[in-house]
Amino acid sequence: MEPLTWTGSFGTIINPIFLVVCTAFIVAVVAKLLGSFVLAPAEDQINVDGTITYDRGPNALIGLAVRYLLLALVALCVLYILAGMFTPIGTVGIVGAVSAQFAPVWIALVVTFLLSITNKRKLGLYGKLFDSTIGMIGFALLMFWFYTAVFVGVFDMIATLDPLSQVSGMKNKLPGTPVRDPKEGQFAYYLLGGDNLARDVFSRMVHGSVIVIVIAPFATLFAFMVGITLGLPAGYFGGRLDALLSFLANLVLAFPVILLFYLLVTPEIVATGIPNYMAMVLFVFPIIFVSVLLNSRYYTRPRLRTPLLAGVLLVLVWLYLSAISAPGTVINVLPEVMDLFDINSGILVVFVSVVFVNSPTVFRIVRGLVLDIQTRDYVAAAQTRGEGPWYIMLWEILPNARGPLIVDFCLRIGYTTILLGTLGFFGLGLPPESPDWGTTINDGRKLLSIYPHPAIVPAVALLSLVLGLNLLADGLREESLRD
Repeated sequence: MEPLTWTGSFGTIINPIFLVVCTAFIVAVVAKLLGSFVLAPAEDQINVDGTITYDRGPNALIGLAVRYLLLALVALCVLYILAGMFTPIGTVGIVGAVSAQFAPVWIALVVTFLLSITNKRKLGLYGKLFDSTIGMIGFALLMFWFYTAVFVGVFDMIATLDPLSQVSGMKNKLPGTPVRDPKEGQFAYYLLGGDNLARDVFSRMVHGSVIVIVIAPFATLFAFMVGITLGLPAGYFGGRLDALLSFLANLVLAFPVILLFYLLVTPEIVATGIPNYMAMVLFVFPIIFVSVLLNSRYYTRPRLRTPLLAGVLLVLVWLYLSAISAPGTVINVLPEVMDLFDINSGILVVFVSVVFVNSPTVFRIVRGLVLDIQTRDYVAAAQTRGEGPWYIMLWEILPNARGPLIVDFCLRIGYTTILLGTLGFFGLGLPPESPDWGTTINDGRKLLSIYPHPAIVPAVALLSLVLGLNLLADGLREESLRD
């Protein structure tokens, strides 16, 4: 079999058009940047009778050209994807073959956007996100990797080969290289090349998304549970409680973040069982948060509150014990029959480290928001009605702090993703054969000047996910400010 080119025979027709449109788009963007300093800003005029006179000056025309050229680029990219999905593998080359492998993701994205845009007026802040172009782009990038992780981790789709398997003769092979004598049912190409151990770079990239999507959002969510549970009473009650919790938070923040990570994930610290004991403490906070949340909401309805709390606590405690208990570790409290799952020791260490490092920052944000919001009239009205402190904190103050917290949550997932990549790059926490993006970049950097593709592919994946999270946070910030 012949090696695949990037765009195959399809590229002889479309590539020149794509190159012309891309060049024109870059020129238009540069012209718009220069025009913002030289030309008058584009402003539409609202007339007395309510009609609008659109600006047709040079700056407005340049902006219009940028918009249409961007739409043309998007249309050409969609054309590449569709051609790759519905034509033989060699017609659109590597681009088409990769697009075909991601077919379930494209379908899931289209369905998600159609449903969301159709019902956006009923979806609150999430629906308003689709009024922001930046927010939609960020959301699309984030959901692309989320759906990739779901289809890879749950349904075993998208990946062409096992991420750990080595194929003879495929060491450091270029993208599009055919596999020598493929077995029956084996994918015939290394779409994005092979690494220095003859493993498929494409398969390792998509499997790496599973690790990031599992750890980063959930670790950030747990950090928010800890920060909110401690930050609300610290800001609301103040006094000695506030002083003690703020001192502990500042004590953790006094350490450089990356140094603290290195200390927590080093083998010597792991061997002492400290991460397991930290997990035992940190994983209690979601139970506390949910219990107080339900108790404060249904305090005046004991017939509903008592069975609801009992059922929820039973499930949460069972999940908690399953999370902290593992055979062969310092904490093994559940019989094997009752243990729902075992968390990989490397993932647990990284997870706990992320929660521990992020919690103090979340605590300080929540505390500051509470100090500001508790002076509002609706809080005073709730106090006048005789509502309890936890009801006021969780059902009056916290919902009104959701805007800044949601934005910070998105940004913090991005920071966590970068930290995971950093830990993997230095070989800390996760196993050395792990397909996470940081480990893969570290493996590829050794021959970067000769074979750049093993390092560039996961680096671009990491960049796109973090970019998507930042753009999503910007879009959410825009829409939350309009509320």
